Amino acid sequence: MFKEKVKSLLDKALEEHPSLFLIDFTVGGDNNIRVILDGDSGVNLQDCMDISRAIEHNLDREEEDFSLEVTSAGATSPLVLPRQYNKNIGRKLKVRTVSEELEGTLVKTSENSITLEWKAREPKPVGKGKVSVQKKQEIAFSDIQQAKVILKF
Repeated sequence: MFKEKVKSLLDKALEEHPSLFLIDFTVGGDNNIRVILDGDSGVNLQDCMDISRAIEHNLDREEEDFSLEVTSAGATSPLVLPRQYNKNIGRKLKVRTVSEELEGTLVKTSENSITLEWKAREPKPVGKGKVSVQKKQEIAFSDIQQAKVILKF
């Protein structure tokens, strides 16, 4: 019952912040509440505080003891939801499917897939040496086992 109450408060708070969406929600054995968020334009500290307050201020510690942690999905966290891909268009991704691992720039997302582009060196059709070619591949969300943004420093 406690978990349902927290989930209801969380859903209501997210309705008030339509650019935010839920990545993960758990309530552990000791009533350790953990909420991981992402947003269409990222998540800032104020977003986490707003969601945290919306939950915490509507629960009674006298009735039920709990701890609450509201965080953003980390920069190195795998992309989980199709909605996360939209904000990463133009960034380089490492995508693992059942049959291969690709690195490329995310150029497009659709309802069911993403499109990656990258340059590859391939042997010349005639003669010795290699030539650079532009590759492009569409990957269905259902085929993606893991996708991460590659950070450059």
